[in-house]
Amino acid sequence: MVRFILAAALAVTAAPALAETEKEVSCGYQAEVVAAIRQARLDRVKERDVEKTVLAGEPSWPENFNNAIPLVTPWIYEMPRKDVRDNDLAAVWKDACLAQ
Repeated sequence: MVRFILAAALAVTAAPALAETEKEVSCGYQAEVVAAIRQARLDRVKERDVEKTVLAGEPSWPENFNNAIPLVTPWIYEMPRKDVRDNDLAAVWKDACLAQ
């Protein structure tokens, strides 16, 4: 699971070596993407409709972070619904991202 998180986080970031504040901002946006996908799962949005649904909500993150939606969606949809409901996946993602 952590390897998948790290791989997806790397796919989203354009610069290989971000300054700490840039990294914190990037990880924050990535966590927002994860939170939006998590909410879609909790709202029982079909996996194939997640990207359309999330983008219809006019997210506040920069457009290039939309690329993470198809990468992160399977991770969240493969988890048992109880785990999605009971865990702060955005915080888990952000912690893993910042630890890189």
